[in-house]
Amino acid sequence: MDLEHGNCWDTDKGSWKTVLVLAYQSLGVVYGDLSISPLYVYRSTFAEDIQHSETNEEIYGVLSFVFWTLTIVPLFKYVFVVLRADDNGEGGTFALYSLICRHAKVSLLPNRQVADEALSTYLLEHPPEKKKQSKVKLLLEKHSALHTALLILVLVGTCMVIGDGLLTPAISVFSAVSGLELSMTKAHHQYAVVPITCFILVCLFALQHYGTHRVGFFFAPVVLIWLLCISTLGIYNIIQWNPHVYQALSPYYMFKFLEKTRKSGWMSLGGILLCITGSEAMFADLGHFSYTAIQIAFTFLVYPALILAYMGQAAYLSQHHTTTNNIGFYDSVPESVRWPVLIIAILASVVGSQAIISGTFSIINQSQSLGCFPKVKVVHTSDKIHGQIYIPEINWALMILCVAVTIGFRDIKHLGNASGLAVMTVMLVTTCLTSLVIVLCWNKTPLLALSFLIFFGSVELLYFSASLTKFREGAWLPILLALFLMTIMFVWHYATIKKYEYDLHNKVSLEWLLALGPSLGIARVPGIGLVFTDLTSGIPANFSRFVTNLPAFHRILVFVCIKSVPVPFVPPAERYLVGRVGPAAHRSYRCIVRYGYRDNHQDVDSFESELVKKLADFISYDWYRKQRGNSSSEDDASCSNESTSERRLAVIGTVAFAGASAYEETMQPASGSVGFQTVDSITDVIEMEPLGEKKRVRFAIDDDFEGDSQAETEALLQEELEDLVAAQQSGTAFILGHSHVRAKQGSSLLKRLAINYGYNFLRRNCRGADVALKVPPVSLLEVGMVYVV
Repeated sequence: MDLEHGNCWDTDKGSWKTVLVLAYQSLGVVYGDLSISPLYVYRSTFAEDIQHSETNEEIYGVLSFVFWTLTIVPLFKYVFVVLRADDNGEGGTFALYSLICRHAKVSLLPNRQVADEALSTYLLEHPPEKKKQSKVKLLLEKHSALHTALLILVLVGTCMVIGDGLLTPAISVFSAVSGLELSMTKAHHQYAVVPITCFILVCLFALQHYGTHRVGFFFAPVVLIWLLCISTLGIYNIIQWNPHVYQALSPYYMFKFLEKTRKSGWMSLGGILLCITGSEAMFADLGHFSYTAIQIAFTFLVYPALILAYMGQAAYLSQHHTTTNNIGFYDSVPESVRWPVLIIAILASVVGSQAIISGTFSIINQSQSLGCFPKVKVVHTSDKIHGQIYIPEINWALMILCVAVTIGFRDIKHLGNASGLAVMTVMLVTTCLTSLVIVLCWNKTPLLALSFLIFFGSVELLYFSASLTKFREGAWLPILLALFLMTIMFVWHYATIKKYEYDLHNKVSLEWLLALGPSLGIARVPGIGLVFTDLTSGIPANFSRFVTNLPAFHRILVFVCIKSVPVPFVPPAERYLVGRVGPAAHRSYRCIVRYGYRDNHQDVDSFESELVKKLADFISYDWYRKQRGNSSSEDDASCSNESTSERRLAVIGTVAFAGASAYEETMQPASGSVGFQTVDSITDVIEMEPLGEKKRVRFAIDDDFEGDSQAETEALLQEELEDLVAAQQSGTAFILGHSHVRAKQGSSLLKRLAINYGYNFLRRNCRGADVALKVPPVSLLEVGMVYVV
């Protein structure tokens, strides 16, 4: 079991032991929401549209709908299909999107490079045949409008997940606390439920900073006890009241139910769909655990327990028709155990809220990594299990909104209507994206993808249409919230793309940089200057502005680009792409640092020290490559052009030269073997030509160099490493652009509002690059830039 990245495909004893531990832990994080749905499904279904009659046709029809909905959506769709559409072990809406973007050129992300396709996590599992291209792929790549439509679809799903993270805790805890009505007068119950619910919600969100792994081990026993409790109650009610209730599982009762209730029965589906709330958490939280662990927990424990619970309630209600106006979960609980069940239900509802909160953290982290959400603080709560995170700002915002919704609605029916619409929208988005994955990524026929889309999409559209009829009764809330969040995300993404295009069009040439010198009054000062930019080639405009206002720059100049790639994680051995800018004597370099959407951007104690190590490794490798290349006419030609073009970039791994410990102290290169490590633990270096050509080179340094140029090469290598050490000792300056974006003259009113006010407001109030990089304030140099887009 690879705990670091959450993959679990090994079948050895230790691995399966870890899988079972994760399966147990997933109960408290993934299945809490799904497991507490029996608390409110029947109550929401019979709240207004249909009535429980003496013929039992309604209750049998609802049970049949619940059974087949649970079987078709969570079991067949998610467990057997969607969970397999993981992105290197990661799940969620953005995981599907990044998977599609790697197999088809539909991504709207800037600064893409050919070298990114060489990442081990980028490699395609099922490479398409060159002679046979899918018509769906060609259609998507041809029309740029479809690229935008695909992104909007993903943003809709993301916003609805966030909305579900707001609504699910409210309805879960409220429905559990509502069980107090059986032990209190109506007046006392009316004034007790809301304060108790709000208090529990505040405590729940206050626990989030402890992390998923700690919360999971604390909550898992609660869900396990709850599942055993409801399944035991279900078996008891079946035996006690109606042993033949299993006959209602037949699809015949669904058609009979719709035949009798007609429009009111269709509208009541908005309550039935609540039985699958939390199903999306299985996929969204896949990165926290693993496919096998989630599959085992649902198939062998959660699914049977839920079916027994719903059957037990139906068996009880089939023999009790006096509770027509008050159909609830606690009615079917024997009075002797009602209080213990109430306590367990309240605890389980708290756990149920944890599932969607964890999923909300995951999807917001993915969206901000892919440039679709303002930067927020992300805390990685586990050093062992990759992807378990906590976002303070989102956590407290969700808490405030959740409490406000609870106080505002005060009713399970309205909360259920709002939650149901959000859930079905997310599921529809997942179905659409998975159908694209089937064609583009799995290389299956479009007919198979269309069959998947029609079968599962028709079921979900049926429930979605029923949810829309409840617009005035609570369903307006997730729509309003989604519009608000989509506006924020789309404005941020649009402005980010426009800023990159502005930088791309206004970058200066390499010749301009090489011409800077004493003759122009430009001085080189001691130290290292790290110029941060989104560009992967060329000289950024903020550096030219910096030199114009302050005619000096550092002896060692490094253009740093920190970029996200559409993969969940980038192995540390493949994170750094390093190359020269100009000839070696100029002491200018380019370093591209690549992160996946699940990666921790603060994975090293000191970014500055790590960068210097990578530069030293690259310098040693580059001088060796140049010496070996002297015997090759091709390399001679490339070396002759070093003064007029940027050199190729090399992937510098985590294992440096054999003399790495020597250069850490004295920067003395050792004449040993090269150890640039890749994922296959071989001495490979991936090089990228400026125009996108790439080749893979294997090399090993002999103990004794041959040739007359050995002494000269070692002297030049020694001199460059000494310059690097001296510059590091003199200090490092972080040169960042302080941008202000303004819409150009003649822009529409909507664009001016979005850019001049919306984006700039978000930029001023989100997490800055200097904070994310842990830049010391004394080392920060900000260059003011006005972007006219």
